Amino acid sequence: MAATTPLRGVKAAIIDLDGTMLDTVLDIHAAINMMRADLDLEPMPVAQIRDMIGKGSDKLVRDVLAIDYDAAGVELRFQAAFDAYQRHYETINGDHSTHYPDVAEGLQTLQDDGLRLACVTNKPIGLARPLLELKGLSRYFDVIYGGDSLEKKKPHPMPLLQVCKDFALAPQQVVAIGDSSNDAQAARAAGCPVLTVPYGYNHGESIHETDSDGIVDTLLHAAKLIRLHNAK
Repeated sequence: MAATTPLRGVKAAIIDLDGTMLDTVLDIHAAINMMRADLDLEPMPVAQIRDMIGKGSDKLVRDVLAIDYDAAGVELRFQAAFDAYQRHYETINGDHSTHYPDVAEGLQTLQDDGLRLACVTNKPIGLARPLLELKGLSRYFDVIYGGDSLEKKKPHPMPLLQVCKDFALAPQQVVAIGDSSNDAQAARAAGCPVLTVPYGYNHGESIHETDSDGIVDTLLHAAKLIRLHNAK
């Protein structure tokens, strides 16, 4: 951690969903390939899709289409493909997703320590809410924002600043925890401290190249680190 101890005085946490709390790549993989089947396209391997996750469903669908079509072809097919992806995802949402280690324990520890919690994800809110409910995580959060909840999504700071406003806290009092440069860039732009996890989806890039205030093994590790700094 930096010498300025940016976690001191933290009173709330904003936590990402895909790649931070839940490993959702197999759900996304299934929905993308059902969408591709609708377009008479060959299925994609899961590893290829994994590196595309993190910047929102609209960009994911465009990137997937760009494998087979030029820019004009992508735009021509985008809306129908996006609608198909959403429709298919709804049918399998959560079927193949699993918790990362110590997620519930970490959330419970943060809550027990008096921190207010928000989930901010680029996943559409219509998919994020039922997924959190299905996996037993929604009860931890006072606020949940999806990628389509506000005018802008991560890496724009708008969702994080909205949470700060909701909680009536300064950005310096609200830590963001995520798995990608999207989370870190949004936090830096908002003025929030940020922690990153080394697993998850970072667009195929090493998380060690991301500007954050520390890499934590799990959410429980993050909770204990925040507790330690708040005790100083």
